[in-house]
Amino acid sequence: MLRTLCRAGGAVFKTSQQTAPRLWVTPAQQRWASRLPMNTVVLFVPQQEAWVVERMGRFHRILEPGLNVLIPMLDQIRYVQSLKEIVIDVPEQSAVSLDNVTLQIDGVLFLRILDPFKASYGVEDPEYAVTQLAQTTMRSELGKLTLDKVFRERESLNSNIVHSINQASDEWGIRCLRYEIKDIQVPPRVKESMQMQVEAERRKRATVLESEGTREAGINIAEGHKQAQILASEGEKAELINKAAGEAQAVLAKAEAKSKAIRLLSDALGEQNGNAAASLSVAEQYVSAFSNLAKESNTVLLPSNTGDISGMVTQAMTIYGTLAKQRPRVERMKTKTDEPESEEPPVQSTAAQ
Repeated sequence: MLRTLCRAGGAVFKTSQQTAPRLWVTPAQQRWASRLPMNTVVLFVPQQEAWVVERMGRFHRILEPGLNVLIPMLDQIRYVQSLKEIVIDVPEQSAVSLDNVTLQIDGVLFLRILDPFKASYGVEDPEYAVTQLAQTTMRSELGKLTLDKVFRERESLNSNIVHSINQASDEWGIRCLRYEIKDIQVPPRVKESMQMQVEAERRKRATVLESEGTREAGINIAEGHKQAQILASEGEKAELINKAAGEAQAVLAKAEAKSKAIRLLSDALGEQNGNAAASLSVAEQYVSAFSNLAKESNTVLLPSNTGDISGMVTQAMTIYGTLAKQRPRVERMKTKTDEPESEEPPVQSTAAQ
């Protein structure tokens, strides 16, 4: 009887192992574990794994990493879930953008199991379900963007796909961490047109940059001419100001020297024998001027008595005497003009009348 029960139990174990569903495990795990662990009463669960145990066909508990004890015949390990981050390749698929361009796109999905119970009983094949969900979400998100925005907004596209997957996979106990687009292939004609567009854009940029360089060069040259003219005009202005200041100072110096000479001459005339000295100076100047007259001009005016030097000196002294007599008269007239007029007539004038 005991032998019969043992044989029956062994047959049941073999049948359960052969009919057990495939595990949702990584390819590395599939290489070394092709079937579920057997119930050997005492089990050691590896780290970052969760073993789902059923008792008599009903969920019983989840074995934690470490030492665990099960009841033979009654307890059965039904699922083994890996709690590590799992990488899934999303197969290449076709999608149509907003501007009706057909694209071939594939990606990589990174996810992790948060609840082994939901991952085991919430969906039949979690890997297949998440892959299909990623493909459909990718097609719907690409249909909202044009071709240019697909290449520019890959980061936002990835985040939108992750958000859509997480909304649906919460009931499966799975959390999508990242989604990355690996490759985007466009039709050959579209690629050629894109290359032509890029070349045209580059030529446009080169033309714009060349025109901006020509404009900047012209502006710089004009600014240089302007600054040169301003500096030249300022230099001429400073030169004229300095020249005028120098001429003014020369005139003032000449005037002051002449004034001092006149004062000295007047003081000398007031001294004894001053008139004789003045007469001698005038006679010398007269003779000198007469001698230089022929040097400065071709026309020479000669007096009737050229050989009479004494007569010429006498004539010059006569002119000087006349001027000397007129000088006191002029000074008296200036003195009378400067005196204030009296309101009452003078007494001498009344008496004379």
